[in-house]
Amino acid sequence: MMDATKTIINYTHRQAGHCESGATSNLFKFNGLELSEPMAFGIGNGLYFSYIPFLKIQFAPMISFRNLPNTVFKRSTAYLGIESTVVKKIKDPREAMQMLDRNLEKGIPTGCQVGVFQLTFFPPEYRMHYNMHNLVVFGKEGNMYHVSDTVMEFPQLITYEDLLRVRYAKGAFAPQGKMYWINHAIDKPVDLKPAIVLGIKKTVYEMIGIPFPLIGVKGLRWMARDLKKWPRKHGDDKAAFYLGQILRMAEDFGTGGAGFRYIYGAFLKEAGEMFGNHMELLEASDMMGKTANKWRDFTYMGARNCKNRSKPEEDYGTLSEKLLDIAVSEEKVYQKLKKIKF
Repeated sequence: MMDATKTIINYTHRQAGHCESGATSNLFKFNGLELSEPMAFGIGNGLYFSYIPFLKIQFAPMISFRNLPNTVFKRSTAYLGIESTVVKKIKDPREAMQMLDRNLEKGIPTGCQVGVFQLTFFPPEYRMHYNMHNLVVFGKEGNMYHVSDTVMEFPQLITYEDLLRVRYAKGAFAPQGKMYWINHAIDKPVDLKPAIVLGIKKTVYEMIGIPFPLIGVKGLRWMARDLKKWPRKHGDDKAAFYLGQILRMAEDFGTGGAGFRYIYGAFLKEAGEMFGNHMELLEASDMMGKTANKWRDFTYMGARNCKNRSKPEEDYGTLSEKLLDIAVSEEKVYQKLKKIKF
């Protein structure tokens, strides 16, 4: 260790497609297990969807393309049998910062959930009231913390006061000081196959097995039907605002629509190769990639609509039909995965 005012862990920063799966992958690699981001994302059940129209986030219906914060880290470590610690809530912000400092002094890079609105190193256009972002703190010099945020190309610096502020951002899904880490070095071989099977089965259940109609593919269909009604029910301005919320959640926050499907497709491909070029897994990977392309087409068309650049044939009815088609494509992937005998 360095002196009391300077502690920097030899932690490798890598960019990633999604904040939590990227942080999880990097924490595994630091502790001795080479686990790719798609593998962390797939095993940890990063793929998810919920549409809760009666709950408003930023004055628009609650839409989430990701699981609850910390799910990826918690489930991937549990399924792989890796000892980890998750501190869900710390009432006293000063105590939370002291806990973080103690971890750094012990050489433990530590994941933190934060809000992005006041994250000082984020470009202004990235800052919204979104509290489910993840980063890893790996060093401290005086009043400054060294941070690995996988959205950024390089590690960043943030002051004590600013880090405390984003760790205690207010609003929906407030971080409340949440922090997490892997307890010790992984010095024994880890068999990924059982964890892959558990991860796939859990994702399949959450996307097509949960009976609640607003979760998974059912929720996607519900949102598609509502989308078609928004201009008539709410007027053009509010309909465009609601549509913009879908696009923000699908593309800007949590990676969401196409991005998550590309990552999950990469996970299925890696898993298929690990299982001896398992044909069904490789086919499911290809199907998921094609579904991701459909999501990209939807968000492109939706963005044109929000900016009043759409053609008549790109109205809300067409957007609704595209979402329903995406739901059909996704359900086929999950049904295929459900039938696999490992």
